[in-house]
Amino acid sequence: MNSTVSQTRSFSTVFLIEMWERFGYYGMAALLVLFMIDKLGFTDSHATLTWGAFTALVYAAPSVGGWIGDKILGSRRTMVFGALVLSCGYFMLAMPNDGLNYMYLSLGVIVVGNGLFKANAANLVRRIYEGDDARIDSAFTIYYMAVNIGSTVSMLATPWIKDHWGWHAAFAVCCGGMLLAVLNYFIMFRSLAHVGSAPDNEPVRWQRVGAVLAGGVVLGLVTMFVLQHKAVAVACVYAAGIAILGIFGYMLMKCEHSERAGLIAALVLTLQAILFFIFYQQMSTSLTLFAVRNVDPQFSVFGVTLFTWSAAQFQALNPIWIMLLSPILALLYTKSAKSGKDVSVAAKYAIGFVVVAAGFFVYAVSGRYAVDGRVSSWFMVGGYGLYSLGELLVSGLGLAMIARYVPARMSGFLMGAYFVATGVSQYLGSVVANFAQMPSGNLDPLQSLPLYTHLFMGLGWLAALGALVAVLLLPLMSRLSREHHLNASDSVGAGHQADGIAV
Repeated sequence: MNSTVSQTRSFSTVFLIEMWERFGYYGMAALLVLFMIDKLGFTDSHATLTWGAFTALVYAAPSVGGWIGDKILGSRRTMVFGALVLSCGYFMLAMPNDGLNYMYLSLGVIVVGNGLFKANAANLVRRIYEGDDARIDSAFTIYYMAVNIGSTVSMLATPWIKDHWGWHAAFAVCCGGMLLAVLNYFIMFRSLAHVGSAPDNEPVRWQRVGAVLAGGVVLGLVTMFVLQHKAVAVACVYAAGIAILGIFGYMLMKCEHSERAGLIAALVLTLQAILFFIFYQQMSTSLTLFAVRNVDPQFSVFGVTLFTWSAAQFQALNPIWIMLLSPILALLYTKSAKSGKDVSVAAKYAIGFVVVAAGFFVYAVSGRYAVDGRVSSWFMVGGYGLYSLGELLVSGLGLAMIARYVPARMSGFLMGAYFVATGVSQYLGSVVANFAQMPSGNLDPLQSLPLYTHLFMGLGWLAALGALVAVLLLPLMSRLSREHHLNASDSVGAGHQADGIAV
């Protein structure tokens, strides 16, 4: 009982820190593409690809941050350090400076901060529930809900603040969210004092801190360069894809024979997650621009207008749905695990792709019911509901999958590799979004509608293909999972036997 209470307190601390960090990130994410188009004069294509390159770096950077947390500074320290750097990045965006290089520099600071924060926060959750497979899917699903509590509030708030007080005031609110995350950590520090990696238990080594700072400066400058050169961004994406396969290949060569089945399972599921994040990237790109040009901003029932949203606020439908669905799924996972009827992660992925396909088909079909080129906002509610359920079943379990199948000594690094994989697909998603780019200066809803509905229909069929592949892989995944659990059980039994001999 005491162990459970301790786990809950520790988890609650990380939950709240993650909630405020995501408040800052998604508040910025809701605005940045529109900021580049409206304030800096970017074309759709330029803004979308710049966003794709930025998010690719945001998701790839934790691969290094996870290693720093595991081996250099400690998971707890690196997480807090990252939160402070993120605060600086959002503060820079809040300054009344609309220079292009200044924006790129601000985004570089955000990439560095996210790299230090993201993998280590997730790794702390993994360490809290280490060895408790029955609760780990449930814990990561609730953890995923923290992301969406923060993002719901900020995605609703920052577009409204932008409309009333301007772009920089909205970015200042993102900075405030990050500072609350840091404050939350220091208030609740004791609940995490026993959780972390080995360097957390050692005195601070300032030479290492200096080396990490120097590396952060280099990464920030590299980010500025990559964002300004499309060819470099594309080369980085290809290199990252090759690196992911190389990382898994290296781990497979170095791992114990008993660990191999779990690592192969993790690789297959990571490749499926790459496909999913192509769909995820549409939220900040094609779906937001579709909302600007082709969605009626009024929510009406029987001709009576209930309320009106700005285009950027439609992104908040995603976290709203996830908050509604997360507790239900977490309860189902826990009950099925206790009854011995747990559905495998691979099967959840397959179901997730089916639901994502249905969501994009809803967006595609909405065009048939458009009035003067604009579709009802309720189509967005339905499409986002299906899309969000699919996200919970795939992305929501991605970190749980790493925690379940990967040995603890590799977890921080391979969680980082998982984020690299999502970074690759973020850029691919922005490339896909540009299939519906509007000609410069043309904002006629009747001309833009078929471009977007055609894109969404294609994405629906791509998700359906992903579901078919996931179903066909289920026998292989089932065999790998059984082998992994058998090897894990044998290792535990051998450990217990060795303990008995030692006594």
